[in-house]
Amino acid sequence: MTTSQPEATPTPNSAVGHDPAFIEVERFSFWYGAAQALFDISLEFPERRITAFIGPSGCGKSTLLRNLNRMNDLIDGVRHEGDIRLDGTSLYDPAVEVISLRKRVGMVFQKYNPFPKSIYENIVFPLRVAGRGSRSELDETVERSLRGAALWDEVKDKLHESAYSLSGGQQQRLCIARAIANRPQILLMDEPCAALDPVATLKIEELMMELRKEYTIVIVTHNMQQAGRCSDHTAFFYLGRLIEYAPTLQLFESPAKEQTEAYISGRFS
Repeated sequence: MTTSQPEATPTPNSAVGHDPAFIEVERFSFWYGAAQALFDISLEFPERRITAFIGPSGCGKSTLLRNLNRMNDLIDGVRHEGDIRLDGTSLYDPAVEVISLRKRVGMVFQKYNPFPKSIYENIVFPLRVAGRGSRSELDETVERSLRGAALWDEVKDKLHESAYSLSGGQQQRLCIARAIANRPQILLMDEPCAALDPVATLKIEELMMELRKEYTIVIVTHNMQQAGRCSDHTAFFYLGRLIEYAPTLQLFESPAKEQTEAYISGRFS
């Protein structure tokens, strides 16, 4: 890996892709204890689009993603400067209740993690936690969520079987169904295909293209081909800094920064 200093962070604007901003990150820096992980990040995400984060391991992609629903708050000794706004409201406004925020911002992790429950109970778990137990509502949520995750036709006759009976790709789609059960506005996906085979990966990619009709999606991926296939906009990170952010086709075909071009062409050493 090159040890040269990253180029200066570009100044974003809401005209990226000609879509108004839905999520705004403004001069955001982040520390794990004394170690700074993000440096002065500014970028904007349009609504109902897919934004991909690419870059080498340890460059800050997942750290920024986990700040979009304040999951990093669960780690001792973290702190930040700057702001992140969702639809104009700061995530750090004292009036923002974190549990409510996480209902608006669903998350899917790298390793599929269904609960040791039935397929049905995996989907309705967030509703039961919220005290919503109407059978009609639960049944409607299960069908809606599984259809949204392109899984309904495969599991509709075995809803009360263990989630562990599903294949890896099906389990990941079940986790996506669980994440959208509460009708979030945003879906965060941290390398959702890393543990999947190529066939299951293709199904997840096709699913993301459908989900963006309803959700704003932010995905971390090490697979640049996946970013090129699925995302509308791509952000390239290196050593905790945002190097370049642009519409995906523009970034891959005519990157403005030398470091971006070196990374996507495989010349990083």
